[in-house]
Amino acid sequence: MSRIERVEVMQVDLIPKVVRTDAIQAFTKQETPIVRITTDDNVVGIGYAYTVGTGGSAVVRMITDELAPMLIGRDPALIEQIWKDSFFFLHANAVGATVSLSLAAIDLALWDIRCQRAGEPLWRLAGGAQERVPLYSTEGGWLNLTAEELVDNALEAREQGYLGCKVKVGKRNAMEDVVRLQAVREAVGFDFAVMVDANQAFTVAEAIRRASLFEPMNLEWFEEPMPAEDMHGHVRLSASTSLPIAIGESLYHPNHFREYLASDACSIVQVDVARIGGITPWLKVAHLAETFNVAVCPHYLMEIHVSLCAAVPNAQWVEYIPQLTDLTTATMRFEDGHAYPPDAPGLGIAWNMEVIRDRMVAGSYADIRNRKS
Repeated sequence: MSRIERVEVMQVDLIPKVVRTDAIQAFTKQETPIVRITTDDNVVGIGYAYTVGTGGSAVVRMITDELAPMLIGRDPALIEQIWKDSFFFLHANAVGATVSLSLAAIDLALWDIRCQRAGEPLWRLAGGAQERVPLYSTEGGWLNLTAEELVDNALEAREQGYLGCKVKVGKRNAMEDVVRLQAVREAVGFDFAVMVDANQAFTVAEAIRRASLFEPMNLEWFEEPMPAEDMHGHVRLSASTSLPIAIGESLYHPNHFREYLASDACSIVQVDVARIGGITPWLKVAHLAETFNVAVCPHYLMEIHVSLCAAVPNAQWVEYIPQLTDLTTATMRFEDGHAYPPDAPGLGIAWNMEVIRDRMVAGSYADIRNRKS
């Protein structure tokens, strides 16, 4: 039986390759906490999380001060036990983003170790349900772009082989959203998926109104129409429209998904592996959604979600937003409109530790070790 001997914690900030704005914020940088766990028999697992510009240092401190010391000497195979112990240790701060992101970085590293020991890639060890998953692009659909730019980017995405694209909505005038969406739909035709995302911008009344305006455009889904904490509003919206309502990137515990699903408040689950607390709870949410006959289409983090989507039978899409390119030595495989999970043992993310160490945020690095080593 192996033991955890060393936990390294660090943060790297990544600047998006394109300008990204939505209805509520500008995505100016990704703060990326990274955890590197080493066992006493020299197996190394790496996990990570992210924040949209703020809060990364809080995650790093929570891992460094609270969680990492608890890991030293523990059996890395006991992933469920470690997750539950860690969650309840932080229970006074849960449920919330900082706790979930901290748990996720550790949980991913432990799953990396598990997969390496088994000699299997994550997608096979976690279920092996499908060998490829359809891919759509979000990179050309940001709210700051003109209608003409949206059309050009959608056509380019279709030409490059993507099977769909996402367009951000939330303009002050509802008809401006409609005009932009109509331009994209007319350009790409009805055999190309178009998703829309409001990033929680609307009231219940406005979400219902815009859904009625969007319905003629045969959209794949209407994402985050309202604040995630307004579950009753999502029930009202779901009952009022034929559009599939997608939620999940702003939920931080499997029980929140249970309440949404049991209340018919959504029809697409977008569980985010970092924001839900790691692979361990992500799989629970995906299988829960399957029991409701609901599809999983996770938010962001394509480099890890491609493997998780391939692991479960009800995953329908992977979202293309590249962000780890500067920190890795290989990219996600994309062919014929589909993303393919990597076959190498582990999580399948080819980290470049030399670059990561060069780009670490000053003061973020911590090295917690077994005192006997």
